[in-house]
Amino acid sequence: MSESVFHAARQQASTLYLPAGPWTTVLDCLCAKFTAISREQWLDRIARGRVLDAGGQAITADLAYREGLKIHYFREVPNETPIRVVETILYADEHLVVADKPHFLPVTPAGEYVEQTLLRRLIHRLDNPDLVPLHRIDRHTAGLVLFSANRQTRSAYQTLFPTRRIEKFYEAIAPALPSLEFPRVHESRLVDGEPFFRMQEAPGQANTRTRIEVLERNGSLWRYGLYPVTGKKHQLRVHMAALGAAICNDPFYPQVIKDAVDDAQQPLKLLAKGLRFYDPLSDEPREFHSLLQLDW
Repeated sequence: MSESVFHAARQQASTLYLPAGPWTTVLDCLCAKFTAISREQWLDRIARGRVLDAGGQAITADLAYREGLKIHYFREVPNETPIRVVETILYADEHLVVADKPHFLPVTPAGEYVEQTLLRRLIHRLDNPDLVPLHRIDRHTAGLVLFSANRQTRSAYQTLFPTRRIEKFYEAIAPALPSLEFPRVHESRLVDGEPFFRMQEAPGQANTRTRIEVLERNGSLWRYGLYPVTGKKHQLRVHMAALGAAICNDPFYPQVIKDAVDDAQQPLKLLAKGLRFYDPLSDEPREFHSLLQLDW
C-alpha cells in the first residue's frame, strides 16, 4: 500500500490494540471483542481488505494473535440510510476549512452513521484525509463547524477552544420569557443525566456559562442570541430549558421524545451562527457567519 493510501486509510479507519486473551488468530479476537459482528462479516471484511495491520497491509484470516498487536479496521453500517441534506463549504485554505452543516447531519462517524457524516463528506469532496473537526455541534443543530486541514498546524487551531480565544454565537427560537430581564447570564453545574445521552443541572460549583439576549420578538416565540463561554455537551439546550424556554422542537429537553424519524419540517431551532477569532498563524482577525436561517 502506498504511503498516501495508507495515510488515508488510517484517517478513515478505527484502531485497536489487541487485548490480552486466549485467542489463536486475530480473527478470533475480533469476533470475541465485537460480538455484534458475526464471524462471517469479519471474514468478508478481511477478504475485501477492510482490516489492516500496523503497516497498512490487509491481514489474512489466519494471522496469528499477539497481545498488543495494532490493527486498523473500517467501521461499516449495512444499508446506511442516506441523509438528504447538503452541506456548504464556506471557506477553505491549506490550514482551515469552514463548513455550514444542515440539521440532522452528524459531524463525525458514530452509531448508525459512518459515510453520512459531515467529516466523511468533506474528506471525499476535498480529497483531504487529514481533515479533523476542531469542535463539535450536535446532529440536531445546524451551522458552522471548523476543520483543521493540515496536521502541521493543527495544534495551533486546537488551542483556540480550551483557551477560550474563539467567540461562538448561536441563534435559537424558543418560547417568550417576558418575566425575565435580558441580556442575562446563566451559570450552572452540568452533569450526566438519564438516559445516558442527556445532561442535567445539579447542585455545586458552576462549570457552564452562557450569555443570553433577545434578538427578535414574535408573539409567543422569541429569537434568542446565545453566547456560550464554556462548551459543555447540550449546554445551550439545557440552559434554555432551565429558564423555562426549551428550544423549539428539541427532542431531549425538557422531556425525552423518541428520536425515530427525522422531520425536516420540524428541526431543532438552534443554529451555530457565527465564529470570531484571531488566526493563530497570522494573528489576523477571522470571522465567519452561517448562511442558514431559522424560520418561525
